[in-house]
Amino acid sequence: MNQTVPPNPRRARLIALALLVIVAVGAYAAYWSLHARYFVETDDAYVAGDLVQITSDVAGTVVALNVDDTQHVERGQTLLQLDPADANVALAAAEAELARSVRQVRGAFSQADGIRAQIREREIALAAARADLKRRIDAASDGGVSAEELQHARDQVAQLGAALAVSQEQLVTTQAQIADTDIDTHPQVLAAAARLREAALALKRTRIVAPVSGTVARRSVQIGARIAAGAPLMAVVPLDQAWVDANFKEVQLADIRIGQPVKLQADLYGSRVEYDGRVVGLGAGSGSAFALLPAQNASGNWIKIVQRVPVRIALDPEALQRNPLRIGLSMKAEIDLHDTSGSRVASNTVRALPPRTITADGNDADVDARIARIIAAHRGGAARAPHAAP
Repeated sequence: MNQTVPPNPRRARLIALALLVIVAVGAYAAYWSLHARYFVETDDAYVAGDLVQITSDVAGTVVALNVDDTQHVERGQTLLQLDPADANVALAAAEAELARSVRQVRGAFSQADGIRAQIREREIALAAARADLKRRIDAASDGGVSAEELQHARDQVAQLGAALAVSQEQLVTTQAQIADTDIDTHPQVLAAAARLREAALALKRTRIVAPVSGTVARRSVQIGARIAAGAPLMAVVPLDQAWVDANFKEVQLADIRIGQPVKLQADLYGSRVEYDGRVVGLGAGSGSAFALLPAQNASGNWIKIVQRVPVRIALDPEALQRNPLRIGLSMKAEIDLHDTSGSRVASNTVRALPPRTITADGNDADVDARIARIIAAHRGGAARAPHAAP
């Protein structure tokens, strides 16, 4: 009589577990081959950006402070004002020095003209003395002129010749100061004009403006403070040019290339806001290599630690405009590795926006016009190149 063998529950569970493992392994293999191997991600990523230091080029006392921390400022907006009293005095002194220099150079030109006239006069007198000496020499052969009178004539010629030589040397000295130039281009006038530009520039720099648009941070200056040139006063952070530094493990870097697309999420907004970015550069080394006290891996007690290398990711400016970020905020970054044709080294710009240069203060049309007015007011009619020496 056959008896039915009861099912073994343990065997059924093992079979179910084996099937589950096979399905899980197959699903992971499909996930890896179709998706995971083409993406690397990290949550060790943070928002970075420029920290534009605001300093003063001149020393002075703060008499007005127009901004504070967290305030947005536009490029060219006045941040603070230094007391301009000393700069105004220096500018007035520089203007007076320029006027004095113009008059001195004008006098040098006039002196040269006077010496030329003096030379012509002495040449005429010397020619007359020589003719008179010749007549006396002719008369002396007949005994008509005494030896003493003849000697006086010779002395007169010598004296006038020496005086003419002195005048000619004076003309050479004067011409050395004014040759190949006029009042406008004379070195003394140019030096005085440069000092006036310097004084005008110092006055202009008592008004400190924002070099870029951004948010004010780290303000340390107060009204009434006496500040030195170069002292840090505050910083301006251009948040519209922020980027992300994502620190990927060294085992994730093999297929990362410049230009690959990146999806990012900020802890500030969560998964409801996603940023588009692109890889624009890889760090030159791991963070530990550039630390203040780098690790000494040659020591006896050594433990291998997986290193991380910062990858710079440029953000879409429009997305930043819609959802602004702040420096230092945490991010999650996922890089799409499908396209590995790009370079490993950034050869072009790594910024999403072109850098904004600061306009130099030295080129000021108003100062040039002021210098021209001062020169014109004090040079009179002597603005000409000197005549050639006779």
